[in-house]
Amino acid sequence: MIHPSRRAYVEEAEAEDRGGIDLASIPLDRDYDLPGAGAGIAPEKASALLSQFERRRLAATIAVPTDDGRVRARLRELGEPVTLFGEGPADRRDRLRELLAEQAQNPGQENADVDMKDAEEGDADGDEQEEEFYSRGGPELLQTRIDIANYSIPRAKRRIEFQKKEATIPLRTHIKFRKDIKDRLKGFELQGSQTAGDRHISMTRFSPNGEMIATGNWGGQVKLIEVPSLEPKRTLRGHTNKVSGLSWMPGATLPESSVSPDTVNLASGGAEGHIHLWSLNRDTPLSTLEGHSQRVCRVEFHPSGKYLASASEDTSWRLWDVEMTTELLLQEGHSRGVYAVSFNTDGSLLASAGLDSIGRIWDLRSGRTVMILDGHMDGHIKPIYGLDWDADGHRVLTASADGWIKCWDVRKVQRTGGIGAHTSAVADVRWFKGLDDPLQGSPPGEDDKGMQVPKKSGTFLVSAGFDHKVNIFSADDWALVQSLSGHTGPVASVDVSRNGKWIVSGGHDRTVKLWGRNDSTGMYGT
Repeated sequence: MIHPSRRAYVEEAEAEDRGGIDLASIPLDRDYDLPGAGAGIAPEKASALLSQFERRRLAATIAVPTDDGRVRARLRELGEPVTLFGEGPADRRDRLRELLAEQAQNPGQENADVDMKDAEEGDADGDEQEEEFYSRGGPELLQTRIDIANYSIPRAKRRIEFQKKEATIPLRTHIKFRKDIKDRLKGFELQGSQTAGDRHISMTRFSPNGEMIATGNWGGQVKLIEVPSLEPKRTLRGHTNKVSGLSWMPGATLPESSVSPDTVNLASGGAEGHIHLWSLNRDTPLSTLEGHSQRVCRVEFHPSGKYLASASEDTSWRLWDVEMTTELLLQEGHSRGVYAVSFNTDGSLLASAGLDSIGRIWDLRSGRTVMILDGHMDGHIKPIYGLDWDADGHRVLTASADGWIKCWDVRKVQRTGGIGAHTSAVADVRWFKGLDDPLQGSPPGEDDKGMQVPKKSGTFLVSAGFDHKVNIFSADDWALVQSLSGHTGPVASVDVSRNGKWIVSGGHDRTVKLWGRNDSTGMYGT
């Protein structure tokens, strides 16, 4: 059934299309020669076809608000119905775009001189900064983009050098190597369980040294818990509502790192809209980042540790300077709340995704969107709750309420894998980044025959589901290695330690559970 907002357009195309030309099949991103009178079409019909084609191409270039309230306000300004029967937010945006294109193409009409930024102006009394979709960056943001480029390019070079060596490994070596990893993972079972609050557990993250777990709950508490005893070490108090995001500063808790326990080691985001920065020696925040108007769903440190990204239900994600505790970038682009953000290991790209069921990959060096994770029929049909990059720097996982985990490749600009991971919503997904990670650890060398040794990092992933399960999947064939049962409610979060020894999960049964092998060895045999 054709939506009413498009019916007039379709009927017009059908009335004019007597020469067998299907306008709907003409792409908008290329130049095509349309048939003229010499091809058997009357000049007036050829002109009408060309005019219609130009209008469609112009419509594709016009920016319209992503917020449905602003779309309605703009339609009201144009004297158009605010909504049509059966029309959803996406249809309404398309209708507004076509109306603006028609105005721009017909200068005789009132308000025909349409500026691109007009699509984002909204109410005259509204806050200008809040209403603009595109905002001018200051010198601090410019310097940040330069710093990120200088930081990420050498890391990408090192990663590619290792990948070239990895490409020389025979397939039979990989097969035997991955089989050994699967056999070790099949030995994982429940090693401990601890009640970590009076409310649901919403987030669990291992410290970089794997000896501590940071947990957040719906009561606003952040707890630091020892591994493997699961004994609470410290309770951090500052949030007044649900804690949704937790992220450890890169290098925190590592003895060889320059990160002091007295400085920022951990960041947390809460439903009251605040982001707190914590040390390991105080139970109150070192500082607080304020700017989001709604719940902060996730936070994540940049690999350099200099910056922090936050995702919020206010439809934006933001980039912060950790040392200066200032906001560098407010980025819109999602039509609904942003639930997850994740940096790739180079530090050059950021993935964002959320309640609009769409993910976006942003180049932090230019600010451009380089890939949209919808894939038409290949995308998610429900909100995306989890994101994580592989150590290879070009593949990212998305976890959705539709029960699927999907893998996207930035180099191919397409989806390259998918797992029907859980029978209900997938709340979290984590790709194993081990001690032999090419950028975050010590990459493996050569064996006694001079052959490159495969890395364990990136060989498997773990997921948390509302079906009460924690699942382990192989990353080479997406096969289920093992399903861990023990939670009596939805599992909201999962993580795996860098030594591959432990998996931690937290859920609505208010418990944190630790999973591992009975011989207490991880992926590296220690």
